[in-house]
Amino acid sequence: MNTAPALIVGAVVLTMGNRPDELRALLDSVAKQHGDPVEVVVVGNGSPLPELPEGVRTVELPENVGIPAGRNVGIEAFGPGGRDVDILLFLDDDGLLPGVDTADLCREAFAADPRLGIISFRIADPDTGETQRRHVPRLRASDPMRSSRVTTFLGGANAVRTAVFQQVGGLPDDFFYAHEETDLAWRALDAGWMIDYRADLVLYHPTTAPSRHAVYHRMVARNRVWLARRNLPAPLVPAYLGVWLLLTLARKPSRPALRAWLGGFREGWATPCGPRRPMKWRTVWRLTRLGRPPVI
Repeated sequence: MNTAPALIVGAVVLTMGNRPDELRALLDSVAKQHGDPVEVVVVGNGSPLPELPEGVRTVELPENVGIPAGRNVGIEAFGPGGRDVDILLFLDDDGLLPGVDTADLCREAFAADPRLGIISFRIADPDTGETQRRHVPRLRASDPMRSSRVTTFLGGANAVRTAVFQQVGGLPDDFFYAHEETDLAWRALDAGWMIDYRADLVLYHPTTAPSRHAVYHRMVARNRVWLARRNLPAPLVPAYLGVWLLLTLARKPSRPALRAWLGGFREGWATPCGPRRPMKWRTVWRLTRLGRPPVI
């Protein structure tokens, strides 16, 4: 008989205060989870928070510090590196957990595999049930119902063992938006952790295009350069960025989008990227074996 105590689950929700009804629905879905209650911190990213359910902890930031820095504030609300809980769920404020067993399934997965560090949920449209290809964090994305080991995860629909943060640090604050999950994923993989995509762990989220954000093209390009400069062995940096430059041109973006992308690409080379800690070559091999060598 297993007498080990159940893993403690917390949740971090980042909001700009512009979706109060969706936020309340998300928090209600978290409160309905089976097992021990999930402790929740809501971070207001440069905005006051609406009235929230009793027991929800809140942090109001005076300005919008970006997604990774805002989520890092939520992590630290659970103690340094989130140490007061064992698992942290990160959920978009306009998402919804349709299942009441999500927290328990996360507890079971992390308890069963001590090297599992991160779980990426499947994002599905609440009306159609469909999952966009870009929401499946692997190259072979045609079957979103297939769970697998992966090399990155989705930022607003995941669960992270807090020991990962305590070992490799949090999300990169300066990224502001885009690729912060891959930066953390690569550092976690380099430290020996595993990442799973679980098709049975679902977050409902309306279908949207990432390009709706005005800063999308610039941030994607800048942060892609920063990601490579921070994490890849020197010979792979030009290979990785060269592939992404060619892919971007092949997709034939509009002239304004391409101009913003190229501006961000230049900015990524011209500005500090944070500490450089190139991954080990054995991590490069692990990424390759998992189907995503770090040149794609």
